[in-house]
Parts: sequence; structure tokens; C-alpha cells
Amino acid sequence: MSKPLSKFTSFASIVAATLALAGAAQAAGPVTVGVLIPGSKSDKGWMESGYDGLAAAQKQYGDKIKVQMIENINYADMEQALVNLASKNSLVIGVGGQTQAAVMKVAKRFPKTHFSIVGGSKGDEVANVAGYDVKQAEIAFVAGASAAMLSKSGVVSYVGGMEIPSIVNAGKEFGKGAAYINPKIKYVENYTGDFDNVAKSKEATLAAIAQGADVHYHILNLGLRGMEQAAKEKGTHIIGSYTDRCGSDPLYPAYSITGVGYEVQYAIDQAVSGSWKPGYKPFGLAMGPKASDMVICKGTAEQKARIEAIKKDIQSGKIKVLEG
Repeated sequence: MSKPLSKFTSFASIVAATLALAGAAQAAGPVTVGVLIPGSKSDKGWMESGYDGLAAAQKQYGDKIKVQMIENINYADMEQALVNLASKNSLVIGVGGQTQAAVMKVAKRFPKTHFSIVGGSKGDEVANVAGYDVKQAEIAFVAGASAAMLSKSGVVSYVGGMEIPSIVNAGKEFGKGAAYINPKIKYVENYTGDFDNVAKSKEATLAAIAQGADVHYHILNLGLRGMEQAAKEKGTHIIGSYTDRCGSDPLYPAYSITGVGYEVQYAIDQAVSGSWKPGYKPFGLAMGPKASDMVICKGTAEQKARIEAIKKDIQSGKIKVLEG
């Protein structure tokens, strides 16, 4: 009788173990995700792209994830907002390079929490922090080339928010991209010191228009509203950033895709699958069109071919661009 008993005991043990594992999985509950969006989730730019990625992840995973989001936080309150998120969530995502300094500081206080920075750059590494580099300078070069193809006046402009390395490098590459197409093009570059200041962005854009600019590019959040106001008043155009919205507004003849939302989804995908890893990870053109791309909405076959050739040359290293 010992053999049957042994078999029965073995089977019972397997059933018990299976039930225990199922119970543990159920007890573990959903993956908790905290998201800090420093600006407005409806800014038509970086922040909105990040929010769109979060919304897509919520739709994909349903009750497998539980999300807490904090929006519109100024720099002085950023650290406290991250502490709030880190104390309640297993993954915290900072949407924007401006969150990096605060994330690095807070992450050391919460070693069991994973942190992902969308727009993170190379720097000091912390064991529980991942930095996803959108490589804005890459696509800014392509945007500059596109602006030169679209410009009728031979003058293009760029307005950046904070004058930090990644934003400045993107501006430089935009100018280089424009000159790559038209060596005689005039390039006007301005910084407002604030991603959200509408009045300063409008003033900077009007100043560029006064110098002849008819196509504008930007790295702004709510400040984009000021650029839109200036462009509408003066009959000029904007190359949009972050998301392809072709056909939604005649003010925008082209869009550069910078996969902010894609990287938010990536961080959540990694957390849900249990494959999240710390460290610096570059995205950009090498990660495909969801991560980085350029679209001229009514582009000719020649324009599209030139864009594709430039993208390939950047990836091969034939065209060298700055970090950022």
C-alpha cells in the first residue's frame, strides 16, 4: 500500500503547491505604477505624448496595473511628489529629463522601488533607476532638413524651453539639418527659460518671424500655445513634435515623432513582464518609427526619399549628431 500512498501524497503536494502559487499571485495584486507628469497632459507635446502612452498601457493591461498620476508639478515640489509616488508604487516613471535630478535623489531612499526616466540622459547610475534616452537631437536634425524643404523664405526657427544640454543640442542639430538641405538657409534660435511660458514663446516666435522665419520647430510644453498664436497671426507654420497628428491642424505641415509615450509603455511592459532593468538605454531612430520618426504630411516622393536617406545616414554614423 506504500506505493499508492506515495503517489497520492505526491499528487496532493503538487495540487497544494499550485494552489499556493495561484494564491500568492492573486495576493500580489496588480503592478502599481506611479507617473509624474511635470507639465500638462494636454500640452500637444511631450507631456501629452507621455500621457497617451500611459492611457494605452492602461487599456492594454486593465486591472493588471494600478496607476497613480501626479500632473503639473513645479520644480520646487518635484522631489516631494516623487516621494509620494515611491512610497505607494513598485514602479515610478518621471516623464521628462527635468525629473532626473530629483529621481536620482529620491531613488536612493527607496531602493526596492524601480524608477524609469523618460528623457533620461547618461550620468551617475543608481541601481534602481533606468534612463530612457529619446535622442531628440537625432530627430531634430531630420526636422531641420524637413523645415528647409518646406520653407519658402529660406529662414527657419527653433524655440526651446530650458537652456539645458539636451534642449540646446536639439536646437543645434535642427539648424545643422536645415543647412544640410540648404547651405544658405538662415537659422534663428531662441530659448525662453521655461517650457510652459506662453507669452515668452510667442515673443520669441514673433522675433524669429520678424527675421523672415516661416517654419518653426520647438521643444516646449504649454509654451507651444504662444508659438501657435504667433504663427496664426503671421501666417507661418510649425513642425509639431512627439506625435503624428497629420490632418488635424493646417498650422502643422509636418511632425517629428519622439516616442515619449512609447517609452512610458516600455517601462510598464517591463514591469508587468518582470523584465525591468536599470541603467541607460538609448531609443531614437534605432528603435523604429514608434520611437523616432519624421513625417511631412503631404510630402512628395522626393521629400520622403530624402528623409529616409538622412535617417539611414544618421543610424550608420555617416551623419554624426550630438547627444540629447
